[in-house]
Amino acid sequence: MKAKILVVDDEADLQLLIKQKFRRQIREQEYEFLFAENGLKALEVLGEHPDIDMVLSDINMPEMDGLTLLVRLGELSPILKSVIVSAYGDMDNIRTAMNRGAFDFLTKPIDFKDLEVTMEKTLHYVSQLKETLKAVRENDILRMYVDSSVLQFMTQDTFEKSLMTSENIVGTVVFMDMCGFTSISEKESPDRVVKLINKYFDVMVKEIIAQGGLVDKFMGDAVMAVFRGEYHLDRAIESSLAVRNHIDGFKEELSDQSGYLPKVSIGINSGEMVSGNIGSAALKRLDYTVIGDVVNVAQRLQSIARPGQVVVAETAYQLIKEAFQCNPIGEVSLKNKENPVMIYEVLE
Repeated sequence: MKAKILVVDDEADLQLLIKQKFRRQIREQEYEFLFAENGLKALEVLGEHPDIDMVLSDINMPEMDGLTLLVRLGELSPILKSVIVSAYGDMDNIRTAMNRGAFDFLTKPIDFKDLEVTMEKTLHYVSQLKETLKAVRENDILRMYVDSSVLQFMTQDTFEKSLMTSENIVGTVVFMDMCGFTSISEKESPDRVVKLINKYFDVMVKEIIAQGGLVDKFMGDAVMAVFRGEYHLDRAIESSLAVRNHIDGFKEELSDQSGYLPKVSIGINSGEMVSGNIGSAALKRLDYTVIGDVVNVAQRLQSIARPGQVVVAETAYQLIKEAFQCNPIGEVSLKNKENPVMIYEVLE
C-alpha cells in the first residue's frame, strides 16, 4: 500500500531533490510526497489529507517552526509519526524534539540512504500501530456480537486445532420470547420495531449477565441463554423472573394509538448437553452453542408458555420446589416426546 509522506521545509530546492532521489518509489507508487513550507501550511495539508502516514520536518522555518509543529502533530493523531531533519543537530534540539514526540532525528546535509532506512523504519512502525488499532476496533465490535466465553476460547493456543471439538456439560438452557411481536412488526415501521426489540433485549441480557449466564444467540424476537456452574438452575430462574417482572412494567405507545403491554414467555430446562462449535470449518461458518434434548425441550416449553409465564419441566421442578413458589400447569405433549410431560409455572 502506498505510503503518504509530508515534507515540511522552507528550502525551495528540497522538494525537487526529494522527487529525484525517490523517483523509483514514486513511480512504483510506494511513496506519495506532499510538501509544505512551514508548520502552519503543514497543518493545512494535514487537514486536507488526514491519511498522511509520516512527516519529515525541518526545525528552523517561518511562521511555525518544526518543534512547535511536533506539539500540534501529537494533538492531531497518536499514530502519525514525525522525523526531524535539521542542520541544528545539537543535543538540546534533539532532546526537545524527542520529548515532543519525534520518532527520529536526522541532521543536514541529508544522507539519503540513511533517510530512506529511517523512513522505512518509521513507516513500518506506523503500519504496526494501524494494525493494532484495527485489531482493537474489530475486537470491540466483536464483543458486541460474540459472548465473552467465546472470545476467551478464541484466544487459546489450541483454538485452531479445537474448532470442531465439543464437550458434554451440565447446565441450564433458557429461551425467552417476546409475545405478540409479530403483529407489531406488521403495523409499525422497521426502525420502530428494531428500537423496541433492542430495548427488550437489553433488559434480558442485563439480567442474564447479572446471574452469570451466557447469551448464546438472538433469534428474531427471542433470546437463548446458557447457565453453567454452581446453582445454574437457580440462577437461570432468578434471571428469568427478573426479566419477566421488568418487562411487565413497560407500556409502549404505538402509531395506531393502541397501547402495547409487552409480555415475555420463558421456557427453562436443565441437564446434560453438548457444548462446542457447530457448523462448517471448511466454510469458516461456525456457531459456538449447546445442543441436545435438554435444549430442544427448553425451546418447546417456551413455545407452550403463555405470556408472562416461566415454565419448567418436572425434573427441574423437583430441584427447585423448596426455593421457588410454583404452580402445576398439567401434563402436555411435546414434539418428539413419547410420553406427556408434567410442567410447572414458576411464580416467584
